[in-house]
This record gives sequence, C-alpha cells and structure tokens, in this order.
Amino acid sequence: MPEHVDLCSGTDNMKSIKKTFPVTGMTCASCANTVEKTLNGQKGIKSASVNYANAGALLEYEPGVANVTQIQNAVKAAGYGIIMEESVTPEEIEALNLKAYRKLSMNTTLAIILSVPLVIISMAGMAIHIPYANFIMWGLATPVLALFGKQFFIGAWKQAAHFSANMDTLVALSTGIAYLFSVFNTLYPAYWSQKGLEAPVYFEASAVVICFILIGKLLEDRAKSTTSSAIKKLMGLQPDAVIRMGKDGEEFIPTSDVQVNDILVVKPGDKIPVDGIVTSGNSYVNESMITGEPIPVEKAAGAKVFAGTINQKGSFQFRAEKIGSETLLSQIIKKVQEAQGSKAPIQKLADKIAGVFVPIVMLIAILTLIVWVVAGGENGFTHGILSMITVLVIACPCALGLATPTAIIAGVGKGAENGILIKDAESLETIHKLNAIVFDKTGTITEGLPDVVDIAWKDNADTSMLSSVLYSMELQSEHPFADAITSFFKKLQMNTVDIGSFSSITGGGVTAVYARNIYFAGNMKLLQSMNILIPDELKEKAKQWAAEANSVIWLANQFSAQAAIAIADKVKLSAPTATRELKEMGMDCYMLTGDNEETAYSVAAEAGITQYRAETSPTDKSEFIKQLQSEGKIVAMVGDGINDSQALAQADVSIAMGTGSDIAMDVAKMTLVSSDLKQIARAILLSRKTVKTIRTNLFWAFIYNIVAIPLAAGALYPVNGFLLNPMIAGAAMAMSSVSVVTNSLRLKWGKL
Repeated sequence: MPEHVDLCSGTDNMKSIKKTFPVTGMTCASCANTVEKTLNGQKGIKSASVNYANAGALLEYEPGVANVTQIQNAVKAAGYGIIMEESVTPEEIEALNLKAYRKLSMNTTLAIILSVPLVIISMAGMAIHIPYANFIMWGLATPVLALFGKQFFIGAWKQAAHFSANMDTLVALSTGIAYLFSVFNTLYPAYWSQKGLEAPVYFEASAVVICFILIGKLLEDRAKSTTSSAIKKLMGLQPDAVIRMGKDGEEFIPTSDVQVNDILVVKPGDKIPVDGIVTSGNSYVNESMITGEPIPVEKAAGAKVFAGTINQKGSFQFRAEKIGSETLLSQIIKKVQEAQGSKAPIQKLADKIAGVFVPIVMLIAILTLIVWVVAGGENGFTHGILSMITVLVIACPCALGLATPTAIIAGVGKGAENGILIKDAESLETIHKLNAIVFDKTGTITEGLPDVVDIAWKDNADTSMLSSVLYSMELQSEHPFADAITSFFKKLQMNTVDIGSFSSITGGGVTAVYARNIYFAGNMKLLQSMNILIPDELKEKAKQWAAEANSVIWLANQFSAQAAIAIADKVKLSAPTATRELKEMGMDCYMLTGDNEETAYSVAAEAGITQYRAETSPTDKSEFIKQLQSEGKIVAMVGDGINDSQALAQADVSIAMGTGSDIAMDVAKMTLVSSDLKQIARAILLSRKTVKTIRTNLFWAFIYNIVAIPLAAGALYPVNGFLLNPMIAGAAMAMSSVSVVTNSLRLKWGKL
C-alpha cells in the first residue's frame, strides 16, 4: 500500500509546509476554482492555490492539523481527485499524465473516424434523399457522445450534484440537447410535418462539437506539457546510477542509495548525482543547466559540485554532502514547481469571472431560446434550439482560465533555464513595475571572496597573543570578512585560545572575553559606540586603505584599538554593465553597506552607482527601503547574507545571490543562481514580456467571448440571415484555447 504524506505528525506549532500535489479530473478554470474553494475550507490548510494549467494544487498546511483522508474525501466529493501519497514519484505522475493523454488521443481519433461519415451523410442528405439517413447518423453519433465524450456528461452530473457548473456542464448541455432533439425528430417527424415544418436533426453537430472539443483538449494538453518542460528538463538532469568507492573498489549503485559522506567517482561526460566537495582529481564542469552560464567551471580539491551538472574531460572523486531533496537541483525544482503553481494578482480577476461565467452563459442560452421562440416566427423554436446549443458551445471559459497560468508557467520555466529562480507568480508580475533597486555591497556588488591584504599593529602590541584572540573570535563569526581573517591566520598556522562570553553585535562586529580583557572585532562604528581610543598611526593607515577601496576591520580591547586589518574584495566584472543596463531601463540604483565611507564611495564609483550609504546596520537598510517605498517607489533589494534578510523581507521584490546564505535565499522572492548582476535586467525583461503576454491572452479571451456569444445567439440573423453553426462554434472554442497557450509558448521560444 502507498504511504500517505504525514500531514498529521508533529506538533501543532510546527512551521507550516508548502507542497504541490497533482489534481485529477479538472477540465477548465471553473474546476480549478471549485477545487481551490474546497481545499481552502479544510482544517489545517492555511492557503490553497489550484492551477488549471499544470493540474496542481499548491498547499500551505500545518502538519499537526491537516488530515490527508479528510482532504482527499472533500475533493472527491466535489467531483475531483488529489494525489497525496508520498510514494508517488514525479515519474509516476508523468506516467499517469501520459496514459491519460494517450486515452484522450485514442478517443479523439475514434470520434473523428465516426464524425467524418456523419458530416458527409448530413451534407449529402441536403442534396439527395438517403434512405434511413437519420437512423444511420443516430447510430454514428451515439458512440461519439456515449463513449468518447462521456467524460463531459459524467463531469456535468458531478457538478450538478453539488449545485455547481463548469465547462463540462456547457458541453454536456449543448451536445445533449442537440442529440435528444435529433432523436425526437427522428422518431416523431410527424410532430413537425403536421405543422408544415421539416424535422431537423443535429446529430452531426452534437458529434462534431464533441470531436472539436476533444481535439482542442488534445492540442491544449500537448501545449501545456511544452510550457512546463523546464521542470522535465531539470528532473532529467540527475543520473539513475553512480559509481561509489567501496571496500572492494568501484561499485555501481542507484543514485537513491547514495549516503552522506560516500566517496563518489565522476568520469568524463558523467552527470554529477548529488551535491558534494571534491576530494581528489580535477576537471571542468558545465553548470549551465543550473546557473545559465555557458563557460565550464574549474573543479579541484575543495571545490563544490552540484547535482545535475555535467563533467567535461577530467575525472575526480568527491564526498557527498547533500542528497535527495536537499540538493541544489532538488531545491531549484521545488521552487520552480511552487512558482509555476502560484497565482499572479492579475489572475484574481480572471478567476472571479470564470467562477460566475458558466451560470451567466447558461442564463444567456435560456434567454436566447425564449427570444427566438417569442420573436422568431415559424422556425423560432428550431433556430432557438440551435442558437442555444451554439451559445453553450462557444462560451466555454477554457481560454480565460488558461490565459494567466500558461504564461506564468512559461515565464518561470524560461527564468529557470537562464539561472533566474522566481519563487512565485506575484513576484514575476511585480518585477516589471520596479523603479528602484538597492544593492548590498559585500558578496553582491563585490565578489564576496575577500582576502586580508595587510595588517597594521599598535606600537608595542603583543601581536602573537592578539592574533590568536582575533583568530579565535572570527572562527565563531558568520560574516564574510571573518572567513578572510580565519583563512589568513590558518595559513600562518596560528593557534587558538579559549575565549569566553562571545557574542555578535548586529551591524557592528563581535565581542569576547580573554584573560580578563574584553575584545572587540568589527567596524569603526562599533569602536566609536564603545568610546574606544584609536591611535593616530592606525587612523592614517585605515584612511589610506579605504581610499584604495579596501575594507577595514578593527581589533580593540576595552581601552584602545590594537590593530587594523585591510581586506580587499573585488567589484564583480558584471556590476558596471548591470547598473548601466538597469539605469537605461529607468531604475534608480542605490548601494548600502556596513563598511566605512571611503570604501563605500570607492566601490560605488567603480560599480557605476552614484547614490550610496555607508556604515548601515541591517535595520538601517530596512528603514532605507521603507523610506523609498513611502516616496512611492517599487523597490527591489539585492543581497546575499544573513544580515540582508531583514531588508530583503521589507522590499517589494527581494533578490538573493545563489552563492549567498540559505536564509537570504529562503527570504528572497528571486534567486540569481550564478550571482551575475546582469541577470537582474533579464529578469525585469522576462517579467515585462510575461505580463504583456498575460494581458494579450486576457484581452483576446475577453474579446472572443464578447464577440462570439452575441454571434452565437443569432444577433446577425435579422440583418443578413446569418446563424452560426454549432460545429463552427466548437472549432472556434477549441482554437481560442490553443491560441492562448501558443501565445504563452512564445515566451519559451523567445530570447532574453
């Protein structure tokens, strides 16, 4: 038996979990709305977003409260299904989708085979008399409706049982009425002949409408599958098997059997199975499928490697660090799935309309019949039935429901292919509105790989003891500069000492106690806040370093500064180009840093940024963004560290560097996997194209219905005698959905 997702384990105060589950049985946007309302009404579910385009439900639920069985039963009662078994893999879901697609393809083919002679007999019957033509057409139409189109009637019945309606309702009503009307006229033609009228039959219309809608669904499913191909590509990057170093040498094992700390062997052309650290050997690895950067990256002992990347000519061994769902590739797949399943604010309008659209269409169809019967003359009832059927057929809200999600899926997928991970649809829509971008300095504008370039000591300082104290303090710090200092002293083989009362001072540095003295390591602001004396010779040296764009870290005891350390962090080569491109797009660029004024000025000037603030704390950064927002600006914050998380959370759009901290990436709405700042301009361009596509889709979906429904009701009949045939209506409805999906695919095919 498959294992259920353990939604009911743990405590009630556990952090809520986000996960996407496949939904079955949906045929239109109204279905997605019904499932979404059902899920949102369940205990323990904080929010549910159901996406018709990818047939998934993105649930945020509380593990200690939500109950799988109750959720599944509620969705089943609404006429749909939701797969919530942990053991069901993406490959199995893909297999289920493929099976459903093949069944749809077979039903469509058989429906076409029966519909073609049906149309021929109907057309021939207008010119010559064919004996028993109506009975032959009845025989051909029945299996089309009863077998190949039965899904629409089953779906409509389920909806009716819950006093609801969707696309199935429209299709079932239109084709069912046409079929029953034709059966009556075939069996009792005398009813009409007694009134001096012909007994029309619409068997071909009922069958061909089913046929066209099946063709439309087939094309739609194929197109939707293409829009989400980014996920399939990412899933296909992990190899099925891997070489592990065992007791008896190399052994082949399934990737799923890899454990943390296993030593794995990578040979030329191999895909790397999990994340890890190279232990021996060297090579170049193509990381373009994750970062979007085409140039292979050199890997030697100590370098990180990631699942899904492809080794080039060399061979190496590496130690597995992250496996399964913990790998960078798995996290990327998860984020892309969540983003593709989320809803943009613009979709709320379409959802509201789709929710009331079907009942309104049914009302219009009934009114159409009444008007025709009252004012249509002797053929009023016949034309009324025909027009009512046509209205029901042509007004299916598929195009409306697909307009936004297909564009979002294509846009998010395109971003993922280019190393731009967008967390949700709202962010993708908001990015195009940006007019202000705030950058952190270290690790964002700079490389984030600082090195100690010089140290100046106070006269008569005990450099050996102080070096050990500084080394011991920085080993416990999480700041990027701490890594530079510890690496420097590690090369000198410096010993550590036992320090006490270590603590971090937000936006300032760190402090600790050693040999009854309090020591501080941090920026000038920290020393000034503690009223610590700074010798003139150290001040001059620090001023000189700052003018050279070096950052300065101070070591002091409670009385005076003991040393100044110069740290160099190069400005990224992409920074000047990126800021220039952003300014050309109408963005105001700012830089915030906890560093001193001189260093901040130098780095900002090199990066092409004229507006900056130095010596800012994490709270200062957040307050600065608030200030910009109060001025009416839509602000993006770009950062990479834990100290940036507060500002990232405050910004309208938060952008994290892929090389930064996990916390920054968790808070951020967008992650640049390669940390190339030029990707920001690409993300804005992608957002603009996506929003334009959504608006185009919605415009044509609305226009289609505004024009088509009156036409179907017979608005032109009094003018020129034109009455739309239900078969043409079915084809038009199918093509409207296909055109919307195809328009969204232009995002996937285009270049950034």
